[in-house]
Amino acid sequence: MCGSLSVVPSCFKKSTIVPIPKKNKITCLNDWRPVALTPIFSKCFERLVRDYICSVLPASLDPLQFAYRSNRSTDDAIAFTLHTALSHLENKNTYVRMLFVDYSSAFNTIVPATLVAKLQTLGLNRSLCSWILDFLTGRSQVVRMGKNTSSPLTLNTGAPQGCVLSPLLYSLYTHDCTATHSSNVIIKFADDTTVIGLITDNDETAYREEVSTLTKWCQDNHLSLNIDKTKELVVDFRRQSREHTPITIDKTPVERVSSFKFLGVNISEDLTWSTHTDAVLKKAHQRLFFLRRLRKFGMSPSILRSFYTCTIESILTGCITAWFGNSTAGNRKALKRVVRTASHIVGGELPSLQDIYTRRCIRKSRRIISDSSHPSHRLLSLLPSGRRLRSIRSRTSRLRDSFFPQAIRLMNSLN
Repeated sequence: MCGSLSVVPSCFKKSTIVPIPKKNKITCLNDWRPVALTPIFSKCFERLVRDYICSVLPASLDPLQFAYRSNRSTDDAIAFTLHTALSHLENKNTYVRMLFVDYSSAFNTIVPATLVAKLQTLGLNRSLCSWILDFLTGRSQVVRMGKNTSSPLTLNTGAPQGCVLSPLLYSLYTHDCTATHSSNVIIKFADDTTVIGLITDNDETAYREEVSTLTKWCQDNHLSLNIDKTKELVVDFRRQSREHTPITIDKTPVERVSSFKFLGVNISEDLTWSTHTDAVLKKAHQRLFFLRRLRKFGMSPSILRSFYTCTIESILTGCITAWFGNSTAGNRKALKRVVRTASHIVGGELPSLQDIYTRRCIRKSRRIISDSSHPSHRLLSLLPSGRRLRSIRSRTSRLRDSFFPQAIRLMNSLN
């Protein structure tokens, strides 16, 4: 009944905002994440609406939005980003600039009327668009912190973080944020946006115009760029070091960093993985302490193995297909030591990281091959024989040991 009338009962739109700290040390309001607690029935109905929207979206939707779509993950986004950069760096006199864009309260600044207009251009029917407009407007919310609760406030902008529909609606709100120059790529994972500038012969005109266009797009769509948290990474392997003029947004220079945590993986300017493996090892060693405590308390081997799989192996193998192939022998040796130590604690053999990497590469390759809409589908193309995949030519070990060439070799070895 609610759907046919394109209205949402006011009791379903009430929410309690619980601020969750984003970091250990809070210095400003932006360091809190406002998570909305909404009625269970409302969440169930949102799932139905979300599934319907996904079923009617056009296939032409931005393929470089990797969030909230089937057969897409952070692994895919990272692997595609790295392959784009590494392929370009194979050419002479080239380098890559990566701008990691941060928005201020991105979900909270969505303008419902603008969103509905975009949904209509995507082909969603008018009654559904009216329902979404009603869902996002006239929302009553209170803020609860500890035992204190604020007075209610009615909002008509934004999509509450914590609602089932909000992530999908945000990705549709930004679907028209795409690269305007062929030498640039804009990769998105929800509100994480990365502008990749493929620079040749020191000509940064297209890249700088792209950043200006993105800034203008944000202004037109009422999204606020957080310049303090926006960072840039420059990957330049040329022998003669050159000074790179900082990119500016609203006349403010963007900080250049030597490494950046992109979708949970630390990418360094030299595209090595020591920074990432060091961070992973630190977390894994902290959790080994708890594994030892569980054994001391007399937990069974099956419980110890389950704890290892959930809390240690999950850290060691996070996005492993994107970085393990390029890791050094020293990196792998340090990672293997953690697995070996955990094996002694558990009292049994544990899966090796190499086996997990191989298995996941093959599984992901098969999924990409079977999905013609996947942005990486063209990279895993079959030879005329129809049995083996076409190899990717590489001049450097950086590209040769990255995910796609490695995956092709593994798949071909099965035939």
